[in-house]
Amino acid sequence: MSDTDVVAKLQTARQKILSQLSQVIVGQTNVIDELLISVFAQGHCLLEGVPGLAKTLMVSTLARTLDLRFSRIQFTPDLMPADITGIDIIEENRDTGSRAYRFLEGPLFANVILADEINRTPPKTQSALLEAMQEHRVTVGRNRHPLPQPFFVLATQNPIEQEGTYPLPEAQQDRFMFKVFVKYPSFEEEFEIVRKTTSLGTDDIQPVLSAAEILELQKIVRQVPMGDHITRYALALVRQTRVDQERGIPDIVKQYVSWGAGPRAVQYLVLGGKARALLHGRPHVTCEDIQALAKPVLRHRLVMNFLAQSDNFSADMLVEKLLESTPTKEDELFRDPRFQSLFAA
Repeated sequence: MSDTDVVAKLQTARQKILSQLSQVIVGQTNVIDELLISVFAQGHCLLEGVPGLAKTLMVSTLARTLDLRFSRIQFTPDLMPADITGIDIIEENRDTGSRAYRFLEGPLFANVILADEINRTPPKTQSALLEAMQEHRVTVGRNRHPLPQPFFVLATQNPIEQEGTYPLPEAQQDRFMFKVFVKYPSFEEEFEIVRKTTSLGTDDIQPVLSAAEILELQKIVRQVPMGDHITRYALALVRQTRVDQERGIPDIVKQYVSWGAGPRAVQYLVLGGKARALLHGRPHVTCEDIQALAKPVLRHRLVMNFLAQSDNFSADMLVEKLLESTPTKEDELFRDPRFQSLFAA
């Protein structure tokens, strides 16, 4: 398959999905693009926004455009790990009278999981997702049960209410490829939302991609060529956030960051860059792709200190500073003594 065919295949898939989503979702183009990138790059996505911005509707409609098993889990304070992973039950054979254990699958056994208001449940239940998100399997008792493929966790959370919520543990946040901020719509978009939702109307969402097609597109994404310079650029962005390194760290990072991003951040920058390049009609990755995904990849992996909170200095602001100070040209990146020390560390 030629580069042109590869690009056309993913672009066609994107256009089909967008065409179906547009029947229900108005605007939110950047959010939808980042959702699609995470799907094609085999990642999970965390959506954060105030109530009423159609986060749940967006994920459920996306699931309807894919010919996959969909499961919605409403996270609540009393939800237990077994409620989502499944349990072993004792089943009696009526013919013989013998009893045996049988595994009863939980709602995790689907292709697309909507973890609605994931910060409403305690860390014990949140952490039950860790193995599923990383290994695509769950362990119940002594048995490991593989999950169906492909497998995506698309979670939502409300950033406003703090009472009765449980912030996600850092280890689980790191499993999400992107943390996407869902913002208020523009005037024109909100006008269209009101018009659509306050009148009679029906949607006709049709699945446009099967499981086999999605798995094939995921393989295509990983085959996209990427120059060593682009990989080094992604590494330069991430390695600058690690305050424990002795050399090459910007003063602003030392001032505001308690803990930097790990290797998974670079992996997701690279995979996301490959998917984004194909979705934008290019068979190769550029620094622009890495820059566009730096915030959703890094914002939930940087632990900002108390001074940053008191100065109202966010992780997104820090990423902006790093993007401004990191050269995109290969010769400039290698000539800079600060980055020479970073690459030598």
